[in-house]
Amino acid sequence: MNAMPAVIRTVRWMVRDTFRQSLASKLFWVMLGITSLCTLFTLSVTVTGTDERDRHPAELPLYMPKGQGADGIPEVRGTVSIGFGMVEYPVTKNKTDSVREFQLWLAGILADTAGVLLALLWTAGFVPAFLEPHAVTVLLAKPAPRWAILAGKYVGVVLFVALHATLFVGGTWLGLGFATGVWDVRYWLAVPLLVTNFAVFFAFSTFLAVYTRSTVVSVFGTLLFWLLCWAMNFTYLRLSESPVEGITPFASFLVEAGYWILPKPLDLSGIFFDAMDAGKYATPVPELEAMKQQGRFQPELSVLASLAFAFGVLAVAAYEFHNMDY
Repeated sequence: MNAMPAVIRTVRWMVRDTFRQSLASKLFWVMLGITSLCTLFTLSVTVTGTDERDRHPAELPLYMPKGQGADGIPEVRGTVSIGFGMVEYPVTKNKTDSVREFQLWLAGILADTAGVLLALLWTAGFVPAFLEPHAVTVLLAKPAPRWAILAGKYVGVVLFVALHATLFVGGTWLGLGFATGVWDVRYWLAVPLLVTNFAVFFAFSTFLAVYTRSTVVSVFGTLLFWLLCWAMNFTYLRLSESPVEGITPFASFLVEAGYWILPKPLDLSGIFFDAMDAGKYATPVPELEAMKQQGRFQPELSVLASLAFAFGVLAVAAYEFHNMDY
C-alpha cells in the first residue's frame, strides 16, 4: 500500500537533486547564458522593404531574385539583416516567411542538432556521478525501489533539459517578435520535439552509464549512437526513394528493421519542418519529401517507435541497476 508514495517521493527527490547538481556544476548557468546570447542575437534581426501579400499559385518555395519575376509572380523587394547589418540576404517571399525561415534554422538545425548533442555531452556525467558507490549507497539505504531511483534521475535530467528548451524557444520567440513584429506560435512546437529527441538518446546514455559507470563511455558512446541512428534513418529514406541496384532482400530487411527499431532523428526534424509549414519557404530534405509523396512517411509511428526504444533500454538499465552489488 505504501509502495507508490515511496516511489513518488523518490522520483521527486531525485528530480530536485538533479537540479541541485546542475547548479553545483554551473551547467544551469552555462545553458542559461547560451540561451541569453541567442535571445540577444535574435534582437539584431530586421526585415525591411517587404509587404505582406498573398502567395502566387505558381510561386516556387525558394525566393525569386529581383528582376526575374515572371507570369505575374511579384519580385522580391527587401532584405533580412542579421547581426545589426553584418549579414544580409534577400527576403523569402515576405516578412513572415523570412522570420519563419530563421526560426526553422534556430530550432530545426541549431537547437535540434547542435543543441541536443551539446545537452547530451554536458549531461552525460549526471548518471555516472550518482552511481558512484560513495553517492548511491546513501540512496540505497532508503526504502525505495532501485528502479525508482534511476527513473527519478532520468526524469530529472529530461525535465532540466525541457526547462532550458522552453527558455531557449521562448527567449528567441520573444526576441524575434520584438525585432520583427512576427509572432508565429507554431515555433513553440519545437519544445516537445526537442525534448523528445533528447529524451530518446539520453535513455541510451543512461543505459551506458549503468553498464560502465563511465562518463567518457557515456559521452562518446551516445554521440556515436546518434550518428548511427542518423545514418540508418537517412539510408532507409534514401533506399525508399531510389533503391540501389544489386542490394539483396536480406540487406533491405536489415535496413528496414534498423529503421523501425532505432530512434529516428531525421524524422523528428521532418515533423518540425511540416509543423512550421516550411515547404512554402525552404527546401525540404529530398529523401524525406519523396517518402511523404509516396504516402509512406508516418510521423506518429516514428515518434512512438523512438519512444518505445527509449523505454526498452531504460528497462534494461533498471534491471542491471537492480542487480548491481555495492
